[in-house]
Amino acid sequence: MSEISIGIERMENLINVFGSFDENLKIIEEELNVKIVDRDAEIHVSGDGEALLYAERAINGLISLASRGETITPQSVRYILKLACEGKTDKISDMADDVVCITAKGRAIKAKTLGQKTYIDAVKNNTVTLAVGPAGTGKTYLAVACAVTAFRAKQVNRIILTRPAVEAGEKLGFLPGDLQNKVDPYLRPLNDALFDMLGAETYAKYLEKGNIEVAPLAYMRGRTLDDSFIILDEAQNTSREQMKMFLTRIGFGSKAVITGDITQIDLPQDKVSGLKEVMNILKNIDDIEICRLTGDDVVRHVLVQKIIEAYEKYEKSMPTERSAPGARRHR
Repeated sequence: MSEISIGIERMENLINVFGSFDENLKIIEEELNVKIVDRDAEIHVSGDGEALLYAERAINGLISLASRGETITPQSVRYILKLACEGKTDKISDMADDVVCITAKGRAIKAKTLGQKTYIDAVKNNTVTLAVGPAGTGKTYLAVACAVTAFRAKQVNRIILTRPAVEAGEKLGFLPGDLQNKVDPYLRPLNDALFDMLGAETYAKYLEKGNIEVAPLAYMRGRTLDDSFIILDEAQNTSREQMKMFLTRIGFGSKAVITGDITQIDLPQDKVSGLKEVMNILKNIDDIEICRLTGDDVVRHVLVQKIIEAYEKYEKSMPTERSAPGARRHR
């Protein structure tokens, strides 16, 4: 068994890296079968072979994040540990240094994974970006952050947020209220993100002036959207006709972000998802980029990541519709 020592320049960084009751270091110890102790303002790691190397990379990566003021959580420890095992810890600084947006409460929004960093860069550098991935990967939240940043910098005059009002177990007709009351629940995640970025008062002001519009996708038909940052959320529930309609609304000086999770399609079985189809149609067009986020990019509770992995494993073990006994093919 060998041992290495890692110096710590600032004590507050050491506290952040260790976590509450040393929970962060315990994760590394359990995953790599190493022993980590704090002695004489240094972190001492003992272990065998590659495990020692991975532990050193991971701890240095966590120290790098802590030195930039980032809060170290058990989830970020697991992600940094994965990067350490893949030899990618040199890219950590790219995530921590790039601030996407400042919220109304002064919190800096940054990429938390390399996949998110790629996504943010794609939005900045392309007119149309498609972000496809599971729940919790920050698809919608980061898109809204980019939209607010562009709006504050006067790169666009309007922010338009839209999503299809597709029932998922409930019928719109049975919900109380007028049409706006019926579709508001579908638009709540978009409103919540804007509240966080702008604050309720500023959001209400821009909404009244028409600088911000949050509406069902059906309201986009027949319009041309110039100088706008347009976000289409839950795009897996668009039909092929709706997707084509949305894409042809984009006008001069506008930018569009399309987000969705193709594992959560609520359309009838005989309907083709516009998102799944458009990923093939637009894959070779300049100024359009398709970002595929994965379970590694989930930034919610670690249990969400495990749930996604369990579903993926289950779905892979199930017979396909074509090969299942008695299955009928849908066009």
